[in-house]
Amino acid sequence: MSLWTAWKEVPSTERLAQEQALEPLAEQGFVVTSREVSRDGPWRIEIFGEGDRSIVAAAIGAGWQWQDLPDKDWVAENQRSFQPFSVGPFWVHPSHNADGMPAGLLPLRIDAGMAFGTGTHATTRGCLEMLATLDAAQTANAVDVGCGSGILAIAMAKLWKRPVIGGDNDAEAVAVARENAELNGVGDLCRFVHAIGLRHDDLQALKPYDLVVANILAGPLIELSDAFSGAVRPGGWALLSGLLLEQAGDILTVYRRWGFSPKRHVDLETGGAIWRTLLLRRTTGA
Repeated sequence: MSLWTAWKEVPSTERLAQEQALEPLAEQGFVVTSREVSRDGPWRIEIFGEGDRSIVAAAIGAGWQWQDLPDKDWVAENQRSFQPFSVGPFWVHPSHNADGMPAGLLPLRIDAGMAFGTGTHATTRGCLEMLATLDAAQTANAVDVGCGSGILAIAMAKLWKRPVIGGDNDAEAVAVARENAELNGVGDLCRFVHAIGLRHDDLQALKPYDLVVANILAGPLIELSDAFSGAVRPGGWALLSGLLLEQAGDILTVYRRWGFSPKRHVDLETGGAIWRTLLLRRTTGA
């Protein structure tokens, strides 16, 4: 199947609006990236996909440049470039390179694949760092919404040695997450379901949660704020990521209305952009 990319450069003042407009494509499985071409200069927005590009072309309109990509195994290329690294108490590594783990760290074996989430992106790293700061006694019942590769649910299962449930709207991601849980020796602790947000009987049956983790995008985080407020117990936690620094204010405004207050945050960089991970607590008065 043919592979292709589309890209265009936009002024920095238009970058955020352009990224938000492309969020539906990312939710459909297309890869959307952005990077700063020069300091305070234009940003290059790029979309990667395969097969018939006419639907994407109709959705994004004119002004884009298109290019067919060589027929090669891009997943394998990505796997070869994925090197082990440490974040918080975790050692994230691909299956083909498990050497050199520092003593005392928890290994997370995650291969680059079609499902999002090897841990290299600032949003995932921020979640892994934040998970290590939580009190295990306050997070007995946790859910990973938009689990992708399953890395965060697997990390929680390893860190706290107890069951964790996760869900994703991509059936392929759910299959990958289950496989990754088995490869990490926590297949008996991690359960993954095909769900949109929290709309699944198994996810609803476990409410209220002590902790909801959602590393998705700013738009879906806002759309799910109501559902999260009803799913988190008073005094419970919401760990939110997938948002740019400049989107954090809007997220906090919405979540405060639903009885959440900010407690901590982590800011990390990927691709020239600063991404914020938020830890919120639901107040008893919500």
